[in-house]
Amino acid sequence: MSPIQEQLLDQASRRVRSARPDLAERFDLGTLAGLLDAQQAVTSSAEETLVVAVVHRLELAEWARATCEFAFALDPAAGARWRRSFTRTVFLAGNPANLRERFRFAHVAAGSTAAWTAPGPGSSATTLRRLLKLLDAPAGPPARPDTLIQLPGPPTARHRDLYLATEGCTLAEALVHLNHVLVEAVLDGLLSPGDRLTLRQVPRLIGISTPFAALRVVTEPHHPDRLKAAAGLTEETPVV
Repeated sequence: MSPIQEQLLDQASRRVRSARPDLAERFDLGTLAGLLDAQQAVTSSAEETLVVAVVHRLELAEWARATCEFAFALDPAAGARWRRSFTRTVFLAGNPANLRERFRFAHVAAGSTAAWTAPGPGSSATTLRRLLKLLDAPAGPPARPDTLIQLPGPPTARHRDLYLATEGCTLAEALVHLNHVLVEAVLDGLLSPGDRLTLRQVPRLIGISTPFAALRVVTEPHHPDRLKAAAGLTEETPVV
């Protein structure tokens, strides 16, 4: 295994140990096979907690801000249960404005561009998931300049860069990657109300000098024996 692959495996293993230290005792997180087995154990667990996000209109910077706003308002106990399930989120295509009388959402973004259910067991979202289709966005994220995002709340002096690796990434996958990075950063206390983020889209997360405070690591689609960094949140940086 190359040094880069070892670093990515270490980052992914840290995520498992942080959310589920019990899995570190059952699986060898120092190997890719052990890491994947641990992740599968969470996915197949009867106690899995998930969130359903209904997306109507998507603009990544606005969606990132609304995602953090949702996470800031979570009940701590519910957030902790969701964190143990690695913040699994199911993205559905639909208009929250047409669903609010039938379904209870924990947060609805401005303009009803998106909405989120509270973390709960998968069975609690069965009706909503049967009504709507999975979000299908096979094209890549639209090209965009670096974008400053002011998170809701009284402004602070804290700023971080939010990176998305776009090479081979669909827009639907981008939502998954950024969602995990953002909500886990909120739940882990890395992001607070009023902080600022700069969303930066790059082909790959290689050669970035600022250290990452959080990194989303996944397997390569066509090389399941290799890992790649899909998205990341840096340590605090000055605004440029």
